[in-house]
Amino acid sequence: MLHQAAIQPEKSLRALSTDAFEQAFAINTIGPALIGKHMLPRLPKDRRSVFAFLSARVGSISDNRLGGWHAYRASKAALNMIVRNLAIEMARTHPQAIIVALHPGTVDTELSSPFQRSVAPEKLFTAEYAAEQMLQVLGDLTPEDSGHLFAWDGEKIPF
Repeated sequence: MLHQAAIQPEKSLRALSTDAFEQAFAINTIGPALIGKHMLPRLPKDRRSVFAFLSARVGSISDNRLGGWHAYRASKAALNMIVRNLAIEMARTHPQAIIVALHPGTVDTELSSPFQRSVAPEKLFTAEYAAEQMLQVLGDLTPEDSGHLFAWDGEKIPF
């Protein structure tokens, strides 16, 4: 959705559109929130469990140094807030549950292809590598990590 003909990442305020915001929030925020609504209560209450949402570093408000991409960034920031809220709520009934957001890095896919020019070759990952890295991160998390955003390399990214 990042590079459809009708909707492009906004580089300025002039490019803001209702359609872009509606699509970005439907895909990146509302859909995942509703999946969480239905799946999180099914996690076991008596042992460690992990539920991860795919987010993006660009959704970090404090890490934003470039601006632009308004709808996409806002939808990922909203997803990060949903993750935080769900983690707080789940801790009350599922104390060993870990609810996190993950940033996979830049993965070499059709989604990222138009934006890869500025990515260093060692920072452009295969889907397999990104998945392996995220599984490693998930394996190392504890309930104290719940409600946070983590990068593919285990770095905690501030919201």
